[in-house]
Amino acid sequence: MPSRAIIRSSTERLTRPQQVAEAIKQWVMDNGWQPGDRLPSEAELITRFSMAKGTIREAVRILEAQGLVKSRTGPGGGVFIHQVSEERATALLANYFYFQQLSIDDIYQIREALEPELAASLAGKLTEEQLASLEAVMTQYATPARNVEEERAHHIASLRFHAVLAEMSGNALLRFLIRFTANMLADLTVSRRLYVKTSRKLWASGSDYQARLIRALRSGNPRAAKTILLAHMRNAHELMLLQEAGVTQKFLPESDII
Repeated sequence: MPSRAIIRSSTERLTRPQQVAEAIKQWVMDNGWQPGDRLPSEAELITRFSMAKGTIREAVRILEAQGLVKSRTGPGGGVFIHQVSEERATALLANYFYFQQLSIDDIYQIREALEPELAASLAGKLTEEQLASLEAVMTQYATPARNVEEERAHHIASLRFHAVLAEMSGNALLRFLIRFTANMLADLTVSRRLYVKTSRKLWASGSDYQARLIRALRSGNPRAAKTILLAHMRNAHELMLLQEAGVTQKFLPESDII
């Protein structure tokens, strides 16, 4: 049976169907099969991996639950290789972090490490159409929020700016990680209601940094782009912590506020 190296806990052992599922994934990679290609028949899989029908079927169910294959019935049916969408991958990974109690510090530690590098790599390489798409996002928060609903929308849209920028990267892993952390921060902002205390300073500084970043990207200055985005992340980090402290204090019982 083909093997596939996976880092696991020394106490974690794969069941036989899990082992077969991993072996099928490696087999797919070794053969260069692509999404839409059909896996060999069940009989061929039984022969290939020398496993019982029940084990093969369970392995296929595991791959289907992971989103890596899809079964179709009827004429022309079978089990087909399927590419996991970014939306599903994000949702699955977000579920992992659901009980991890991520903090603003946790998220910004990642953002401060990755996003400045992204900006430097894109300087001078974006088309006017791509730069215009970033500017279009900024129009969604061109003026200060007038109420809580607008503040919430502005927070989400300003994070979308960074997700759109990440989409322009040719590095699939970097693109996914940045968009994922932006989504996590958006979820945290909404779930903890960090938008209920409007912050003109957060809006003004964020818009200024983003406008300066676009100028650096347009002029093709990677050092400036990296410096600006790092400063933006550090400033946003500090202001978001203040925002969280303000909101937390706002909802504390009066007797608990010292």
